[in-house]
Amino acid sequence: MAAKKNIVDINTSLYDFKYEEKPEDFMKVSEGLTPEIVCQISEEKHDPAWMREFRLKSLDIYKKLRTPSWGPSIAGLNMDDIVTYVRSKSKMQNSWDDVPDDIKNTFERLGIPEAERKSLAGVGAQYDSELVYHNVRDEVARQGVVYTDMETALNGEYGEMVHEYFMKLVPPTDHKFAALHGAVWSGGSFVYVPKGVKVDIPLQSYFRLNAQGAGQFEHTLIIVDEGADLHFIEGCSAPKYYVANLHAGCVELFVKKGARLRYSTIENWSKNMYNLNTKRALVEEDGKMEWVSGSFGSHISYLYPMTILKGDRSHCEFTGITFAGKGQNLDTGAKVVQIGKDTSAMISTKSISKDGGISTYRSSVNVNKEAKGAKAFVSCQSLMLDSISRSDTVPAMTVKTDDADIGHEAKIGRISDDAVFYLMSRGISEDEARAMIVSGFANPVSKELPLEYAVEMNNLIHLEMEGTM
Repeated sequence: MAAKKNIVDINTSLYDFKYEEKPEDFMKVSEGLTPEIVCQISEEKHDPAWMREFRLKSLDIYKKLRTPSWGPSIAGLNMDDIVTYVRSKSKMQNSWDDVPDDIKNTFERLGIPEAERKSLAGVGAQYDSELVYHNVRDEVARQGVVYTDMETALNGEYGEMVHEYFMKLVPPTDHKFAALHGAVWSGGSFVYVPKGVKVDIPLQSYFRLNAQGAGQFEHTLIIVDEGADLHFIEGCSAPKYYVANLHAGCVELFVKKGARLRYSTIENWSKNMYNLNTKRALVEEDGKMEWVSGSFGSHISYLYPMTILKGDRSHCEFTGITFAGKGQNLDTGAKVVQIGKDTSAMISTKSISKDGGISTYRSSVNVNKEAKGAKAFVSCQSLMLDSISRSDTVPAMTVKTDDADIGHEAKIGRISDDAVFYLMSRGISEDEARAMIVSGFANPVSKELPLEYAVEMNNLIHLEMEGTM
């Protein structure tokens, strides 16, 4: 990954990114995305001058950087064919009744309004390139919690805060699609939780990419101040088309001293989607970052959430599952950089592959020499449901101090014929028996989700098992 050193080898400030251009990092690309297009997006979004300049600089970097080579080939993705901005016919609404019927019907089929009424503190719904609905419960707003769309935050009273944090954890120089995101980002969520505030019920954003041949480039920026606590849920989906769609969003999470953030994701992209998403968290002293991730759908995925444990005694946990079916190559994992003293990390992932699907797990644990007393444990388990599927584990560990306790274990296997036979002997069909075993395999992830989302994840697993997704 280009400029990976900007995160891993920083010993002083995590915000002073210095990028040295090297000839091998660059290539000539077509002129499909132009400064005029970027300026048009900037004008549509009413960007301040600094953001327009940022977009144009990102475009310049995008045109020079090579396509990432660390995951499966994305040769089938032609960026000249991807529409980078799709204007919604609806302005953002605060009342669900005011959302146009066709958009509203799409989200109602996904259960978004119902979930909001039952269990959520606030909901944002993005359709293609723009937020079409946003609402926060009064009792949460009275706590001083800010939950709004990125454009409103950028152009309103939180503009200086956006300027301070925007793409500081994921700079455009990080890799080619981070630069693309910096140039054409649109929509997304901004959350600020004040000091000491504990949000008892989750906030949620849901992203629907509905346009054929389009890209979605939402930006999520969450700042959980000292001693605060938040659970944020992200859902993603798209219909199936026979041309490539692209998702290149960006998530930046800042967990301050003694704060806690849980970030849960259920991604159910269609199998024409190239999911090239970047997620990163920075955790201060005594802070805690928790990731819960379910990755389904998409043709190809690059998804490796990173946690930077900057503060002493900071901690992170990552719990994830992927399901790769026919025609899917899901390259996923997690990264941890341990900088502070007595930091700790726990990574537990599960992957399932079926009908020739390819599942690759990549982990990276990087312990800096200052990270005395660091602890990290990585566990990855893979389940292959037939003889034509594939599962690979690619762990990487760099430990620069002797005062650390780091471990890794991996297990790859198939469904036990004895287990299937036992269940069948109890009157269960073979297909149901296999589905039960897979659901049990996924249970450690689903139990970390709120009930409604655990049910959704289990339904997605059953659909994958039936081959109907």
